Amino acid sequence: MQSFRRLLGYLGNYRGLVALAIACNILTAVFTVVSIPIFQPFFNLLFEQTEPVTTAPASIDSLADLEQYGGYLVTEWITERGREQALLYVCALILLSFLLKNLFRYLALFFMSPVRNGVIRDLRNELYTHLLHLPLGYFTEERKGSLLSRITADVQEVESSILNVLEAIFREPFIIIGSLAFMIIVSPSLTLFVFGLMIFTGVVIGGIGKRLKRSSGEVQETLGEIVSRTEESLGGLRIIKSFGAEDHQARRFAELNDRYRHRLIRLLWRRDLSSPLTEFLGIATVALLLLYGSREVFAGTMEAGTFIAFIFAFYMVIDPAKNFSKAWYNVQKGLGALERVEAVLDVQNPLLTPVAGGAAGAVHSREKPTSGIKFHDVGFSYTPDGTPVLQHLDLEIPTGKVLALAGASGGGKSTIADLLPRFYDPTSGYITLDGRDLRDFPLEELRSRFGIVSQEAILFNDTIYDNIVFGMRDVTPAQVEEAARVANAHDFIVATPEGYRTNIGDRGNKLSGGQRQRLTIARAVLRDPDILILDEATSALDSESERLVQEALQRLMQGRTALVIAHRLSTIQNADEIVVLDRGRVIERGTHGELLERGGAYRKLVELQEV
Repeated sequence: MQSFRRLLGYLGNYRGLVALAIACNILTAVFTVVSIPIFQPFFNLLFEQTEPVTTAPASIDSLADLEQYGGYLVTEWITERGREQALLYVCALILLSFLLKNLFRYLALFFMSPVRNGVIRDLRNELYTHLLHLPLGYFTEERKGSLLSRITADVQEVESSILNVLEAIFREPFIIIGSLAFMIIVSPSLTLFVFGLMIFTGVVIGGIGKRLKRSSGEVQETLGEIVSRTEESLGGLRIIKSFGAEDHQARRFAELNDRYRHRLIRLLWRRDLSSPLTEFLGIATVALLLLYGSREVFAGTMEAGTFIAFIFAFYMVIDPAKNFSKAWYNVQKGLGALERVEAVLDVQNPLLTPVAGGAAGAVHSREKPTSGIKFHDVGFSYTPDGTPVLQHLDLEIPTGKVLALAGASGGGKSTIADLLPRFYDPTSGYITLDGRDLRDFPLEELRSRFGIVSQEAILFNDTIYDNIVFGMRDVTPAQVEEAARVANAHDFIVATPEGYRTNIGDRGNKLSGGQRQRLTIARAVLRDPDILILDEATSALDSESERLVQEALQRLMQGRTALVIAHRLSTIQNADEIVVLDRGRVIERGTHGELLERGGAYRKLVELQEV
């Protein structure tokens, strides 16, 4: 029910179109049902069993009055124009009723098309936006391929399995009810067979539908694994080729793909069972109706034309019932995909959850920091029962000063950098900026104070200009060019084929490592942040590129508070303070010269790099 409520919420954005579609579906049902009694005078005329009706009813207040009026018209037509002409009129009415039925059926589809595609657009937009706002911790637990599958295959499955059959859900019940009403009036005893069929079909379809929903979830989950495996292989293609592991990866993929095939086959077997099963049950009931009804015709208790019209009415129930059962199967199949989408949409962002003195009472303030950043007995682990990454950490980064973090890998340096813009929150303790807990700041405002240059240059498949301007508004080309000059990037940019409008390819693969890094520095310069986080920004570069990037970083850090993480200790010698970490604890702190004189862990690190 939760899934349907969410879907109805999206449909609410298209109330007008949905109302028109429902109205057209109702009119389709009306003209479908109206076509049934029209066949009765046709068959009676054909079999020459029409009894003359010489008087018209005073008013049409019931079905009997309507039948009397129809008989009166037929009698008049036969008297004035003859039996063949009367048959022609009846055939014309039948054609007209079917013309209107199909016209409104098309209009219902016409109005539902923008609704279906609009709902899918809204659902996909919400899912994508929600993913962007989830904390980084969520993505360490979820496979990227699974998330890609949900935003592509699962969302599309919702459209094809649920929204694509909405017109059947709106239309078929009206046709079934109208046809059954005619059948009950004509012969209640014969109609019992129909109820028996519907009850039996409902039980069978309900049982198989539950399995279908479960199978759909398994199929979509396996498809997510396929997407994940493909994305993982494409990302690690160099390693796969260098280790000659193409066949190994191909075998693993083939096993996964074969599992998907088997699950999909079982799913389709169950889904495709609905239509033939319903049709067989309908034909079996028709056979019984023919046996039972023919006896009533032979006994004279029912006219042949009325009986054939009854059979036609029952046929009009079978087709909608078959469509409705197929729609129900598809809905069950689609619900499995929708639940996978909802599993992501229902994930709450703990960073937005109010905490004591936290975001609930956040105050906007964009003044420059005055007293800097302080870590107060901070502890952190990535999972509740995981190994602590930081333990009882006390640090201070005064405004305008540069604090450098050194130490072996796994010491917690990058984690400290991630805590500042609140990619994560401390497990214990707290961090303040100008004496205020970071959780007191609105998240967007807090992050606007930071400029981050990481070891991996994160760029997008867009132009150089748009990558520098990324996420910023009201920026002029002159400001972009100035930022590029500060970052030592302007010269290589103007040398590209289209200058600042050159597309740099996926993840900037058309540029060298140094060029990519200088673009990220230009992006940070343009942002003009209060606090810089430099996470091993030069560790993957050659000497010439490192020199250019280091010059750009020195310009960027002038007058700013900075946290610098470096494996190459030569790049942090001029820091105001260097903190050496080991397993989440501070083991040494001081300037470069002070730490060398002590002859401790820092000196050993320096000596190892000088060898």
